[in-house]
Amino acid sequence: MKQPGDQARPKHALNRPSAALAGVLAALTVLGVGHLVAALIDPAASPFYAMGASVVDHTPHALKDAAIRRFGSNDKLALFLSMAGVMVVFAAILGVLERRRPVGSVLLVLLGGVVLGAALQRPTATVWFALPTVVGVAAGVVVLRLLIGRGSHGRGDEPVDRAAVPVDDGPMSASRRRFLLLSAGVGAVAVGAAVAGQWLGARLRDVVADRAGFIVPRAVPAPPLGSGVRLAVPGLTDFVTPNDRFYRVDTALQLPALTSGDWRLRIHGMVDRPMNLDFDELRQRVAVERTITMTCVSNEVGGELAGTAVWTGYRLADLLAEAGVHPEADMLLSRSIDGFTASTPVSAVTDGRDALLAVGMNGEPLPIAHGYPARLIVPGLYGYVSATKWVIDLELTRFDRDKAYWTERGWAAQALIKTAARIDVPAAFATVPAGDVIVAGVAWAQHRGIDAVEVQVDDQPWQPATLADEYSTDTWRQWTWRWTATPGAHTLRVRATDRDGITQTDRRTPPFPDGSTGWHNRVITVR
Repeated sequence: MKQPGDQARPKHALNRPSAALAGVLAALTVLGVGHLVAALIDPAASPFYAMGASVVDHTPHALKDAAIRRFGSNDKLALFLSMAGVMVVFAAILGVLERRRPVGSVLLVLLGGVVLGAALQRPTATVWFALPTVVGVAAGVVVLRLLIGRGSHGRGDEPVDRAAVPVDDGPMSASRRRFLLLSAGVGAVAVGAAVAGQWLGARLRDVVADRAGFIVPRAVPAPPLGSGVRLAVPGLTDFVTPNDRFYRVDTALQLPALTSGDWRLRIHGMVDRPMNLDFDELRQRVAVERTITMTCVSNEVGGELAGTAVWTGYRLADLLAEAGVHPEADMLLSRSIDGFTASTPVSAVTDGRDALLAVGMNGEPLPIAHGYPARLIVPGLYGYVSATKWVIDLELTRFDRDKAYWTERGWAAQALIKTAARIDVPAAFATVPAGDVIVAGVAWAQHRGIDAVEVQVDDQPWQPATLADEYSTDTWRQWTWRWTATPGAHTLRVRATDRDGITQTDRRTPPFPDGSTGWHNRVITVR
């Protein structure tokens, strides 16, 4: 007999952990199947990437800066892991809700609608971008209902006597074994679909093989590095940054797979002669090498989001001259294959500086993560208004008519790189012996140049550092200072003065909206 308060349960209802697992496997199916279908359409249509890109687009700048400050170039990995964690929690809840009524399935469909909307809002989206999410969600609902067993075990809301009906609460009942085997099979299929989608997408758009066969054009070489440009100080930042150590900050969660054969550059808008160039046509022009330091606007004081490379490419000023820019055009709006845009002042491209359509980096084809097959480089401007990767479109327009990706989100439209200096040696919180200690680092003020660097110990007077030879105003400059260190804890500070005679302010400001300011300092213990 059923006792008062004895709760009726559905026939063969899964316990909560098993139901939670079913929800997680259903979500994994959505992502795996969706990723496989997206490989046939466009990798950007994958539900996981579409949702992640939407998160990036709507992340407040303060949170974005915090992520870059904490994770640097690994910010996207951190985002993926965070999304995966949230997905597991919500998916588990959906599975538990599905035990008695199809609430989990309904919520899964509703969440699929949100992802569908995110996919269709991608800049390159077509109506086909809906298909991966639709197919993935349909497969996920089937898996959820199959694993919960609602369709094959009778009505889930039929009250029965607990003593008369077996439930699969035993340590390893036959029904639980079947559930675990089915779960393992579903998990293998979902993971297999995701792996197959990744493999198929790579084969259909084999940008790795294309890059391996890409020949960097012969170019007018950059001036050689003089012997005095580099200082021989252990631990000091290399003057030229190797490709695999060059910082990466962009909005692409999945690297665009654009081959050199598919690449086209459109130059249009306020021009006399619109142009469409492929690589065969581009190679008919004169290529040049230029050594240029780049800096990300998200770089905090003393941060490492700066690097120097030898870039090979074609002068943007020459390309714009061929197109015939209208005098009233003041913005070059560049677009990436993934829809990112940047707004560069036309004057910064045409004033004689080495603004490039770059196709090579340190003697190699551009790394895929740094814009292969082509990107923009404009000395003196933060990358978010100048350094579009995977660039395919240049529109001549006006600042009073158009905005770009980050300026729409409140960042400054005019983004000149601010004068900055950084201490590399000694390391933060290092312990050094008393006596002569070498303090060294780098300073930059692209397209203006560095005139002086000074170092301060505690509250003592500022002391002039020795500067390495200047390569050009578009590159950073190494510096060193010999310190007679006395025992105790000391704070080292550094500041730079640019060619315009402007010395860094001590006022600390965050990167938003136009770059951080302040003096870099390090606390050192001397024994």
